[in-house]
Amino acid sequence: MALTKQELSYSEAALLALQREMEADPRVVVLGEDVGRGGIFGQYKGLQLRFGAERVIDTPISEAAIMGAGVGMALAGLRPVVEMRVVDFALCGMDELVNQAAKNRFMFGGQGRVPLVARMPGGIWDASAAQHSQSLEAWFAHLPGVVVVSPSTPQDNHGLLRAALQCGDPVVYIEHKTLWGVRGEVDENLEVPLGKAARVREGHALTLVSWSRQMQACVAACDALAAEGIAVDLIDLRTLWPWDRETVLSSCARTGRLLVVHEAVQAAGFGAEIAASAAEATGCRVARLGAPRIPVGYAPVLEAQSRVGVPAIVAAAKKLAG
Repeated sequence: MALTKQELSYSEAALLALQREMEADPRVVVLGEDVGRGGIFGQYKGLQLRFGAERVIDTPISEAAIMGAGVGMALAGLRPVVEMRVVDFALCGMDELVNQAAKNRFMFGGQGRVPLVARMPGGIWDASAAQHSQSLEAWFAHLPGVVVVSPSTPQDNHGLLRAALQCGDPVVYIEHKTLWGVRGEVDENLEVPLGKAARVREGHALTLVSWSRQMQACVAACDALAAEGIAVDLIDLRTLWPWDRETVLSSCARTGRLLVVHEAVQAAGFGAEIAASAAEATGCRVARLGAPRIPVGYAPVLEAQSRVGVPAIVAAAKKLAG
């Protein structure tokens, strides 16, 4: 009997999920730059050897062509995984995603579906500067017709990728560029549904919501706050759209305070949507914490200005709880 639980990296967990879905459904295909060689983060390692070049397809360097081909494949009955390398490069394929993938089902009365998963790793990539370090999840959350996912752990990257591949609509799947080596236990049999958040810590002093790599700093901040007697209800959103209003709002109603923290620029970030929704629904006090509205710098001292660290989270939480 095959083991269902094993320790895997964030990258290996996604690779296993994709392998299982390709084994189960011959309609699942992969296309993108260098996927045959395993991808730049190793997230496709060995798949072309296992499934062949007709299902793991190397493409030219043209994100518009890759996304457009993926949309066509999906409309023709396949279930493509479209690799954009990083979210920053996905901007070259935005028309195909925004005006074709996201809208087709609604423009033609549901006659066509676009079951496409667009993988576009996001977030600050160490020493990679402004054009390779953007967090653009709010752009996609604003777009009707797509699901937006941003996993923070190996288990979630496995479960959510499988759920995304089984979804009948286009999914913008934003893994973090620096989480690939993070390891953790992965249970293949554990389903992680789209649209369901995870409560990571339980507390009554305030609700803290985050996602993706920023969860690491939030966990550390919760440890520091707990040492001072401040118990935080920490929620990993996991899916940004549709986001789990029930879990978040019920927590806010109980604690009366909400702090949303994200790596993305604070101005017009998705945290504002969560904060406004919580304030309207529960009357709770709200605060947001994100990066300043500046491009991510290359020099370490400049890059650090765009990071939301543990001290800043602790200070914001204390101010809100005080």
